[in-house]
Amino acid sequence: MNDELLAQYQSKFTTGFEIAQEVFPECLEEAVSLLSPEGVDAYIEGANFLFSMGTGVEPGLAYLVEMPAIASQVGIEACQIVPDFAYSLVRSPSKKAVLAFIECLPTVARVLENSDDFKRFIEIIRAYATESQEVVSGHYSRYESPGLGPLFKSIPQLISLLNVDGLDRFISFGLRNYCNTPDEQIAYFSLESPDARAIINREREGTAFKQVERQLTMLKDAFWDNDLPFLSFTTGFKQLRKPVPYLDDTCLAVPDVFQDENGVAGVDIYHATVAHMMGHYQWSEELMADNFAPHMQLFISTFEDSRIEYLAMKRFPGLRKLFMQLHPYPEKGSCDSTKFACLRYRATRLSRAILDKDFDAENELIETFKARFYEIMDARGEETTTKDMVKLGSDFYIQSRKKSDSLPGVFFDDTEISYRDDNRVMWMHHEESDEAEDYNPNEYESEDKLVEDDGGLPPRRYDEWDYVSESYRPEWTTVYERLHPSGDAGKIDRLMEKHGALAKRLKKMIEMLKPQNKKRIRFQEEGEELDLDIALRSIIDFKSGQVPDPRINYSHVTDSRDIAVMLLVDTSQSLNERNPETGQTLLELSEEALAITAWTIEQLGDKFAIAGFCSDTRQEVRYEHIKGFSEHYCDTVKSRIAAMEASYSTRMGPAMRHAAHYLEGQSAEKKILLILTDGEPADIDTKDPQVLIQDTKMAVRELKDMGIHSYCITLDPKADEYVADIFGNSFTVIDHVEKLPEQLPQVFMTLTS
Repeated sequence: MNDELLAQYQSKFTTGFEIAQEVFPECLEEAVSLLSPEGVDAYIEGANFLFSMGTGVEPGLAYLVEMPAIASQVGIEACQIVPDFAYSLVRSPSKKAVLAFIECLPTVARVLENSDDFKRFIEIIRAYATESQEVVSGHYSRYESPGLGPLFKSIPQLISLLNVDGLDRFISFGLRNYCNTPDEQIAYFSLESPDARAIINREREGTAFKQVERQLTMLKDAFWDNDLPFLSFTTGFKQLRKPVPYLDDTCLAVPDVFQDENGVAGVDIYHATVAHMMGHYQWSEELMADNFAPHMQLFISTFEDSRIEYLAMKRFPGLRKLFMQLHPYPEKGSCDSTKFACLRYRATRLSRAILDKDFDAENELIETFKARFYEIMDARGEETTTKDMVKLGSDFYIQSRKKSDSLPGVFFDDTEISYRDDNRVMWMHHEESDEAEDYNPNEYESEDKLVEDDGGLPPRRYDEWDYVSESYRPEWTTVYERLHPSGDAGKIDRLMEKHGALAKRLKKMIEMLKPQNKKRIRFQEEGEELDLDIALRSIIDFKSGQVPDPRINYSHVTDSRDIAVMLLVDTSQSLNERNPETGQTLLELSEEALAITAWTIEQLGDKFAIAGFCSDTRQEVRYEHIKGFSEHYCDTVKSRIAAMEASYSTRMGPAMRHAAHYLEGQSAEKKILLILTDGEPADIDTKDPQVLIQDTKMAVRELKDMGIHSYCITLDPKADEYVADIFGNSFTVIDHVEKLPEQLPQVFMTLTS
C-alpha cells in the first residue's frame, strides 16, 4: 500500500486515541488486502463509531484487529452490523459485555462463513440480551443481563458444536428456565451446569449414543458373545486431554456423539468402534509396558490394531469397507521432519498400507513390513499372538527412527483414527497405582457415590417435558431411591381390626373376582380324566406295532389372573393436614387405605408393589420402596407402611417414570400404575403450574406407549380443574376423604376385574 493511499485512509480515521493511531496502519494494510475499497471505508467508519461510544479504547482496538478477517468471511455488512449491535449494548445495562462480544466474533465468522447465518446469530444474541435484562415499569431495563458476558465467552465453544438453530434453542432454554435465578443462569451460560451439557449433547449434530445403545448392545451380544456394559463419555467440552474410546475389564467406553465422517453415518462409526474393541477383547494379550519405550509402544500398537482388524475382517468381510472409509489417508511428504516429530504420521501411513492393499506408500520400509505382516497373518491367522506384533513393531521403530522423533512438536494432521481405542487393554504397568500425573480421582467422584454411602441406590435422571418449547429438558430431574424405614407393624394390624366389617365385605368381593375358569392340560401320564382322542390314537399305534404314547390323561388348573400393579403414593407435606370430620391426617387415612388395599391384592394373588414419592426441587425427587414385587405382604411391609411420613412437594412425572422402570420389567398381560395423591403436581422451583401438569400428562402418554395403564385416585376437591387433562377418564375423585380406606381397594378391584 503506497503512502498516498495510507494518508487518504488515515484522514478518514478520526479517533483521538493515540494507541489506536499507532496500530491503525498495520490493521489497515490487512483490511486493504482482504476487502474492497467500499469494504475498507465501511471498516473505518465502524471503527470511528466504536471509538466514539465512550466505552474506552479496548472494544475499538479489538474491532480494528479482528474485523478485516470477519468481514472477508461473512461480508462487509458486518462492518455496520457489529458496531450497531455494540451500540445497543452500550445503551443498555449490559455495556460491560461489548468487548467480550467483539472478541467472540472471529470464531463465529470462521465457523459460519455465511452472511445470513451471521445476521441470524446477531439477532439471536440481541433477543437474549433484551429479554434477560430485568425490566422495570415495563419499558426500562435497570439491571444487566447476568448471563450475557459468560455467554460471549462460551460462544467459541458453542458455535463449534452447534449450528445456528441449535444455538438458538440452547439460549432459549437457558433464558426460559433461569430467567429468575441469576446464579444458575450464569452457570448455565458458562457451561458449568449439568443442564448446559445435557442441552448441548441433545442439540449437537450427529448420532447420539443414547439413540443407538440398544442396537449396539444387541450387536455386541449377538456377534461377539460379550456382555460388557457400555459407558459413554462426553466429547463436547474442552478438556486437558481429548478422550478417545477405551476398553478395560469393566466396560466399553465410547463417545456420547459421533458426527458423520467421510460419508459414514455416526451409527456406522459406532459399529466400527465396537468391532475394533471386540477384536482387542477376543485376540489381544497384555504386554508389560515398562519393557518398551513409549515410541516403540506406538508402533507395536499399530501392528496389533492391524492384526485384530485383519482377523475381524476375516470373520465379517463387510468391515473392510467401513474401516477403509474411516481410516485417514496421509499424503506422502505432508510431515516436515525438520520441524515436527513424525512418529504418528509414519504409524498412520503404515496402518493405512496394511489395511488398504492399493495404498502406495512410496516407502520401501513400509512395503517391506507390510509384506512381513501379511506373511505372518496369511500363514497362521487366529493362531497369531500379540507377541508376534511386538517383533514387527520393535523392528520397524528401530529401522525408521529419526533424530527429529524427539522434537516437542508432534505432527497430528490426518493421523487421528476415530474408531480406534487407546489400546490400554493391551498395556500392563508394573505399579497398579500408575496414573496420569493430572489424574485426580476426587475430581470425578460423583454424587452417585455419596448416595450409595448414605444407604440409598445411585440416582437416576429423567427428562422432563417442556410444554412451552414442546421438547424435553434432558436429564432435568434426579430421582433418589431408597428402602423405606420401618416402624411398628402392630399399628397396621390394629387398623385392620378397626375395619373388620369392611374386610369381610371385601372378602366376598374377592371370592367373586378370584379366577373360576379351569384350563385343561393335555398329554399327562397321570391326570384327572382320560383323554379319549389320545387314548384311541395310542391303541391304534399299539395294534399297528408302534410304541404307543403313554400320555393319555388330562388334568385341570385354575386359569390365574395375569396382572402387575404398582401403587404409587404421594407423601408430600400436604398429607399432614387433618380431616375436620374425623380428626385424622390425610397421611393416616392413606396408611389405612394402603393396608387394606395391600391385603386385598395379596388375597387375590396379583403381583404388586408399593412406593412413596415426594420432591424438593427437580434435583431431589425422593422415591421410597415400601413393597417390592418379589415380597409378600408381611410384617416387614406393614412396618414400612406404619413409618410413612409426609414432607416436601409433588413432582409426579419423574416418580411415574421411575415406577414404570420397575413395572415394565414385570411379565404380565396387564400392567397398572395406580397413583394416590391429594393435589396437583407442583414443586417449589416451578412457578408456572402448567409445567408439571403437562409433564405428568406426557408421562401418562409415555407409560401408555410402554403398555402401562395409569389411573389416579385424588383427594383434591379441586381436581376437576386439571385431573381430566392429565389422566383422561382414568381417575376417581374422592370427595369424602374419610371414605378412602373403603374406596381405594374397590377402585382396584374394578380396574382389574
